[in-house]
Amino acid sequence: RLGQTCCFVPLDHTTRHSPFFPRPLNNMSGQGASKLQPIRYSRGSLELLDQTKLPLEEHYDVIKTTQDGWDAIREMKVRGAPAIAVSGALSVAAEAWNVHSEKLSDVDAAAVSAWILERLESLKSSRPTAVNLFQAIEELSSVTNKALGAEGATAKGVLEAFVEAAEAMLEADVKGNKAMGSNGADLFIAKESSRPLRVMTHCNTGSLATAGYGTALGVIRALQERNAIDRVYCTETRPYNQGARLTAYELVAEGINSCLITDSMAAWLMKKEGPIDGIVVGADRIAANGDTANKIGTYALAVLAKHHNVPFYVIAPWSTIDLNIPSGEFIPIEERAGTEITHFRGVQVTPDIPVWNPAFDVTPSSLISAIVTETGVVLPGPDGSFNLAASSPSAQ
Repeated sequence: RLGQTCCFVPLDHTTRHSPFFPRPLNNMSGQGASKLQPIRYSRGSLELLDQTKLPLEEHYDVIKTTQDGWDAIREMKVRGAPAIAVSGALSVAAEAWNVHSEKLSDVDAAAVSAWILERLESLKSSRPTAVNLFQAIEELSSVTNKALGAEGATAKGVLEAFVEAAEAMLEADVKGNKAMGSNGADLFIAKESSRPLRVMTHCNTGSLATAGYGTALGVIRALQERNAIDRVYCTETRPYNQGARLTAYELVAEGINSCLITDSMAAWLMKKEGPIDGIVVGADRIAANGDTANKIGTYALAVLAKHHNVPFYVIAPWSTIDLNIPSGEFIPIEERAGTEITHFRGVQVTPDIPVWNPAFDVTPSSLISAIVTETGVVLPGPDGSFNLAASSPSAQ
C-alpha cells in the first residue's frame, strides 16, 4: 500500500539537514506551537520570510516601508490571505512608527491620520482576490478615524491607536487559527475516532500563510497534537508549487507523517489508497452563500472529493467571509503572468504559446461539506448553500 511505501528518501542525519529536510525554525513569541516563523515583528521593525526562496533558502526581507510590504505581497514573498492582511498592516505600522514617533510635536493629528489612511489605501492594489486585506484596511481605517475624532486628539494618540490595532491583528490571527484547528479536529474525530486519520490538503495553509499555526494545516497540526494522524497527503499545487515547496516544508519541519503527490494524482489516490477521511483547504474569499475562492485546483479537488464520497472542508477565519458578495460569481479572480507556467527558475521550459494563468478558482458551496471558522463549524442547508450571514459572530 502507498501508506507503507510513500516516502522514498531515508531521513538520515545528512538528508535531514539538507535544504529539503530543514531544521525546525525557532518559535516566534506569541505565534503558537508552530516551529516556523514567517513574520518577525517588534515595534518599528518588520521582517518577512521570503517564501519564493523556500525550501532552498531561509531569507528574511527587511520591510521598512508600505511600498516594501506591497512589493512582498505582489511578488508572493508573503502569501496566504491571513498573512497578506497581517503583513500589509504591519508594514504600514512599522513605517508609521519610524516616520512619526520621533517628531510628533512637529505634526498634528489630522496629518498623521491622512498619512496612515493614504498608505492603507495603497495596499488594495497589491492583490485583489483575498478579502482579509481589505477587511483589515477597513478596520484600521476606522480605528484611525475614531482616534482622530476623539476629543483633544493628538498626533501621538492617532499613531499609537493605529499601531496598537495593527499589532493586535498579529496576536488575534494566531489565537483564531488555534481555535479553528481545534474546531476542525473535533469535526474529524466526531466522524472517525477508532483509528488514525488520512487527510489531504492543497496549496499552503500553515504558519507560512498566516501569522502562525495555520488554517487548514492548523487542523492537521491539531490532529497531530492529539495523535490522530496516520498520514497527510499534500498536493504539489501547480503552477507556483506552494504545496511542494511550502506545505511539504512545514510538514517535514513539524515531523508530521506525510506524502507529496502531484495535483493530477489526487483522483487515483482517492480511488486506490483510501480511505481518505477528509480534504482540508483554506480560502481567500468566501461569498455569503459559501462559494469559496481558493488556490487554483481547489475546485477540481472538490469535484473529485464529491465523486469519491470524501468530506471536503474549508477552514478559514471570519475575516475571509465577504457577506457583501452573494455568490462566487462576484469574486474577482487574479490572473498572473504566464511566465509562472512557461518558465522554471528563470529558464523557459515550453515553446512560445499563449498562457491562461488564473491564480484562484471558485468552488461552489454545493461541493463543500462544512466551513470551519474560529467560532465553530457551519454546515450547509438542504439546498447545499450556506447562510453565513445568520451564522456570523455579529448575528449571534
